[in-house]
Amino acid sequence: MESLILSDIELYYSKLVDLKSGLITIKGEESNHILNVMRHGTNDEIYITNGAGKIFKSQIVATSKKNVISKIQKEYSYEEKFPNIIFCIPRLRSAERFEFAFEKCTELGVTNFIIYQAKRSVPKKVNLVRVEKILVAAMKQSLLSWLPKVKYINSLKELNLTKGEKIIFEQDSEVYFSRELLKPDMNYLLIFGPEGDFAPDELNSLTSSVKYKLAENRLRTETAIIKAASLL
Repeated sequence: MESLILSDIELYYSKLVDLKSGLITIKGEESNHILNVMRHGTNDEIYITNGAGKIFKSQIVATSKKNVISKIQKEYSYEEKFPNIIFCIPRLRSAERFEFAFEKCTELGVTNFIIYQAKRSVPKKVNLVRVEKILVAAMKQSLLSWLPKVKYINSLKELNLTKGEKIIFEQDSEVYFSRELLKPDMNYLLIFGPEGDFAPDELNSLTSSVKYKLAENRLRTETAIIKAASLL
């Protein structure tokens, strides 16, 4: 597939891509943004991602109050940067910091997340709809084509059901984390500790785990998350 040089294009998101007809339907907030914010109309050129590695150059062929229909002109494909890496993030006390970590990781190319409830973290309900909106916005802002997947689990123990080497970030480790430590043919779960740190039985419940250090100084959870994404 031909590669698109991304720079100053406007990127929109839609799952309603019909490759047989070559038509893409855009609804809701995306449609409203195209028509009422950017003031696009019939025959205008726009770029749309399906969130699964493709960006489509297209031309608007029809509009209504709620929908935009565009015709695919060219299709561009992109590889997922880190398909074998899952960021395991605890629920944080501050919703703002929690959402900031997701936003910045997405901008840096992370595409797989697990949110877990730690014993020492403040129990709060996770609004996955809100999280997805943040991920969509970050994907479009960064002109990326992979919408991250997010899963929620109730405890750290459940991570053992996910295949892959578990990486825990601990201050007492003597080995600094780097991308070179990861093998491309292996799956990894990068597990970030909650604000109150791990409970002893939580760490003991994790099998096949190794410890790395991210910095000489102690980092806030959201800072550690973003630093690990930056190192990748």
